[in-house]
Amino acid sequence: MQDTERRPGVPGPRTTPPRDTARTGRRSTALSTRARTRLAAGTLLAPFFALFTVAMIVPVGYALWLSLFTEKQSGLGFDGPRTVFDGLGNYATALGDQAFRDGFWVLLGYCAFYIPLMGGGAIVLALLLDTALARARRFFQLALFLPHAIPGLIAALIWIYLYTPQLSPVVAAMEAGGFGFDFFSSEGTLPSIVNIALWQWLGYNVVIFYAALQAVDRSLLEAATVDGAGNWRIAFSIKLPLIRSSLVMVLLFTIIGSLQLFTEPLILSRGSGSAVTSTWTPNMYAFGAAFERNDYGLAAAASVLIALVAAVLSFVVTRFANRRKEARR
Repeated sequence: MQDTERRPGVPGPRTTPPRDTARTGRRSTALSTRARTRLAAGTLLAPFFALFTVAMIVPVGYALWLSLFTEKQSGLGFDGPRTVFDGLGNYATALGDQAFRDGFWVLLGYCAFYIPLMGGGAIVLALLLDTALARARRFFQLALFLPHAIPGLIAALIWIYLYTPQLSPVVAAMEAGGFGFDFFSSEGTLPSIVNIALWQWLGYNVVIFYAALQAVDRSLLEAATVDGAGNWRIAFSIKLPLIRSSLVMVLLFTIIGSLQLFTEPLILSRGSGSAVTSTWTPNMYAFGAAFERNDYGLAAAASVLIALVAAVLSFVVTRFANRRKEARR
């Protein structure tokens, strides 16, 4: 007979839990960890989604709803205007208006000037900052970024003063040098607005590119220098390919910002003899429809069309950048 009594001081036989019990315990621990992670993520993201809903989803939904209605006079007009459902009538009116369509041609010309100058200038300045002395970097960063700290309205007013003949020292110096240029003419309006936008936003994009260049691994640059690569080769073969994501982001934001062109031409249109009209850009067309003609349905439809164009261009730029990235792999 086997002795089952345990002697004093001798440990008893080790008992191990069944495998099913151990697996269940590990599974419950993993589920509780996932639940806590999801709860923490939901708690942190809840303020963002709440603000996004209030500031973006609700206004866009209201604009879509508003664009489906229009105001019409009832009877002989003695009862005042009444709001009626118009379906896509406001969209047809906006697309059929020559002034609204011409605004997109103006934006196309603006982008043709503004985007290459903005992108190329910001890249060149950021590369120069990346190779400059440490003391000069801080000075030029502040000098380039300072115009962006000035509100767009104030910047436009400053440049209108500099564009106005008999007031501007810039125009006086140009005339003294035998070079006359009317910044408010039909030929000078677009370069004038591009110059204001460049002055305000160039430093902002320089800071973005410079921050991306600072994140580049310096060992790669040192290895390229040891192999005999010059500054131009290092800049275009190493630095720029490594900050491609920042380039795409700036290009995307620049395109979206160009479609939102409003403040500079609106202020410039207040100048004497300016060629800028109240429908010079699509945003100005929507603004005039809402606050000058009180046609809120047409203004909402025009705004939705502008948003659709911005969404399509954003998709095209992002898709093109992703394809180029996959092709290089």
